[in-house]
Amino acid sequence: MTIPSLRGIYETLTRKKPIEDSSESKLAKVLSAFDLTTLGIGSTLGVGVYVLAGQVSKVYAGPAVIFSFLIAAIASIFAGLCYAEFGARVPRAGSAYVYSYVTIGEFIAFVIGWNLILEYAIGSASVVKGLSSYLDNLCDHAMEKFLGTHLPMNIEGLNHYPDIFAFGVTIVFAWAIAMGAKESTRLNTIFTLLNLSVVLFVIIAGLFKVSTKNWAIPKAEVPEGYGEGGFAPYGFAGIIRGAAICFYGFIGFDCIATAGEEAKNPKKSIPFAVITSLAMVFLAYFGISTVLTMMLPYYEQDESAPLVHVFSIYGWTAAKYIVSIGAICAMCTSLMGSMFPLPRIVYAMANDGLLFKFMGEISSKHKTPLNSTLLTGFLTGAFAAIFNLKQLMNMMSIGTFLAYSMVAACVLILRYESDERRDSRNLANGRLLLEQNDADCGFLRMLFNSSRSTVPSKKTSRIVTMMIMLYVIQCVLLTQILLPFEENFSGISVLDFIKLGVNIVSLILTLFIISRQPVSSASLAFKVPFVPWVPGFSLLINIYLMIKLDIMTWVRFSIWIAIGLIIFFAYGIRHSRMRRRELKILADSESRERSEIDSISSLHADDRFSTQVPLMVMHTTS
Repeated sequence: MTIPSLRGIYETLTRKKPIEDSSESKLAKVLSAFDLTTLGIGSTLGVGVYVLAGQVSKVYAGPAVIFSFLIAAIASIFAGLCYAEFGARVPRAGSAYVYSYVTIGEFIAFVIGWNLILEYAIGSASVVKGLSSYLDNLCDHAMEKFLGTHLPMNIEGLNHYPDIFAFGVTIVFAWAIAMGAKESTRLNTIFTLLNLSVVLFVIIAGLFKVSTKNWAIPKAEVPEGYGEGGFAPYGFAGIIRGAAICFYGFIGFDCIATAGEEAKNPKKSIPFAVITSLAMVFLAYFGISTVLTMMLPYYEQDESAPLVHVFSIYGWTAAKYIVSIGAICAMCTSLMGSMFPLPRIVYAMANDGLLFKFMGEISSKHKTPLNSTLLTGFLTGAFAAIFNLKQLMNMMSIGTFLAYSMVAACVLILRYESDERRDSRNLANGRLLLEQNDADCGFLRMLFNSSRSTVPSKKTSRIVTMMIMLYVIQCVLLTQILLPFEENFSGISVLDFIKLGVNIVSLILTLFIISRQPVSSASLAFKVPFVPWVPGFSLLINIYLMIKLDIMTWVRFSIWIAIGLIIFFAYGIRHSRMRRRELKILADSESRERSEIDSISSLHADDRFSTQVPLMVMHTTS
């Protein structure tokens, strides 16, 4: 009794959504490739473009911050390529949630979706809180003084006062998003173009004051505690540490994937928008960091407002205000980019029955998820108004890195999935004997595909899944092996190098085994190049950054997961649309069986009647 019940639980938790979902979308398909691109740029190129370059150059990388941004951009593009393939393959609202649903199963999909809700909620609240604080600073803290005096909140973990302005701004943006996808992206495009114009102005204006001497400052002129001078004063290790910080500056492009169901031609426009937006964001970061470090020595940069600081030194008062306008526009686009996907995630989960039904209702007039948009807008606004978000910011990172990791893993799973249609065709032609080969081949021969089979089977697909799980474990081990290299490079032992070498070789070997397996013949509008190496590298980076988050972040994250599991097991698992579909198929099957039994019974009755009639006639005659 125990084994069947465990198997039933496993099958319930891993039931998958069909990739080709036949249900018609209720959302309006109105977004062009340009709309998606500006949405991605606006969400990604936030206020960080005015802050990160100064912070990373002063503390981590010096003028070599441009290489930190380059490394971060390459790592982000690897994740972006995975999103681009899935966006073309599964153009549905939900992003990583729906990708997990079609690949791994319902339970993991719910966990990913629940994390995405947290990610976008905290992201939106933090951006609107930053916008409120920035405008309050320009007004000499008038709002803080008034509300802090009249409405104080002296409770640990909460703001000093309720931020009514942040709440009001969030409600306004939520209403704008609810009015229609095209209308809200139009507003986002205006803010994005203004932001890009300010970035372009900063780069062009700064070129008149650049000096290559600031990239080659002698060590003797560098203050104590600011490295060795030159182009890379903190060495290669500083560039890598800077790249880890810069990676956060590229987060946000995944909002493009959540709008896939509203795109006119998602299979082409989503890959184009993802890659173009990341390229544009990199050029902006690269240009700002180049100009900034050539205008002013890296050790004189201001970490909180580097552009305003450098323009103040040169006496460009007007430029300071232009930068302020750009920062406000950047925060508005980031807010729009964070709030736009949130109701789409909730809508997708509610439409699948995993969240409450009313959250999945679509406005007949505006063709948007009206209820979920207004509800998430209200909750996000309340979040920004009441809570102290600094302690919760890292929880947003867990959601992001977990989603990126899951999408990379899903690309690998689907690329090597069993192609049953092609299998049957080759079996019919006598060119493939999968079962016999699997039985005859040894484990190592199957592992490295010595027979050079070109058609994936269930066994080769299972090998890939096992290798992905092993690869994840190896990535986690690598983060621990790298600790002595990060903390005390001079005290590294020979054993540390041996551990690192063995781990790297095992990582490469695992990806090599995956690469040897036969690939699915599914025709895709866009494919990630160099599979499994690109998704594998993306997986490694995201696991590394996720493990580096502090323990309290993981504790808070566990509490959020526990709340989600209560909802899933109390409501979602019973109201799942896939469960209803399975029950309907079962009911139809039982109905067909009953009708067949009834028809057979009626035939037997007819047979008995046909044999009995002649006998009665004969008896009457005699």
